[in-house]
Amino acid sequence: MIDVNRLRVFRAVVAAGSIQAAANNLGYTASAVSQQVSTLQRETGLTLLERVGRGIEPTAAGVELASVAAGVLGSLDAVESRVADLRDGRTGSLSVAYISSVGMAWMPDIIAGVVRDFPGLRLGLTVREVPDGVEAEKVDVEVRVKTSDLPPAQGIRELHLMSEPYQVILPKDHPLVAEPQIELSALRGETWIAADTAESMCQQRVDQACAAAGFVAEYGVRADDHLPAIAFVRAGVGITIVPRLCTLDLVPGVVARDLVNPTPHRSLLLRVRKAVEDAPQVRRVVAGLQQAARREQGTASRAAGTVLSRPRSPRPVANPA
Repeated sequence: MIDVNRLRVFRAVVAAGSIQAAANNLGYTASAVSQQVSTLQRETGLTLLERVGRGIEPTAAGVELASVAAGVLGSLDAVESRVADLRDGRTGSLSVAYISSVGMAWMPDIIAGVVRDFPGLRLGLTVREVPDGVEAEKVDVEVRVKTSDLPPAQGIRELHLMSEPYQVILPKDHPLVAEPQIELSALRGETWIAADTAESMCQQRVDQACAAAGFVAEYGVRADDHLPAIAFVRAGVGITIVPRLCTLDLVPGVVARDLVNPTPHRSLLLRVRKAVEDAPQVRRVVAGLQQAARREQGTASRAAGTVLSRPRSPRPVANPA
């Protein structure tokens, strides 16, 4: 059986790039580290390191072993942490995955309340953009974008969280800023900045909406994330369309406007692992997400109502031919 501590030492050597650097990082002597690596090579029957000039480099087998060891050691660390939780009487763990806009808009306040009321709780928080229908590593609570009608995996409870409209982000001096609502067709001919990958369902919704409005968006920049996309808008490069949650804390120099005819939407799903759904920390996060979604939809509805109540300027009528 391979000694786990020797695996840790060897991985440290690979990460540090030398035996001496690994020894310094681990608080060992260089000779002790060298001895651990030599013993590991005998145990495995593999040559793991080779001399290159005055230094050393891992062999192909060494690189592969270090990669495998990373997963094994990570799993052991998780087990040791859970044992420590149980031994010390801590309140358990909570793992949450969410899309980046939810992470920015809602999660900090929700998690701050959880940490305050559940001291000692072990947290695992991850930004994860996983298409619906694709099963990733299980977490206790997840927010993702609905992209399919496939049923959730066994053991997962899936709830509709909210339907979220997209908005257009414009430079503050753009002529359309004066309009409270902007028809999508009015953006024909603009330089567009993609705020997501071309393959993503969110980006496809934008492209489908443009097609419904009778044109194809001309992308000058593919930023693949809403933050750099908005930065390009601020610099005057073009315009971008993003979900409303991405517009809540805009940088100076840009404005967000509602879109009509059509208005792209995305549906957010709340997924909860059934085995832990009654745990108090899980219930707190679920309640926090549902409350945040209700507030957001209420705000969006009030804003839409205010815009619709304003008189709209008549469209210019073309002169007959």
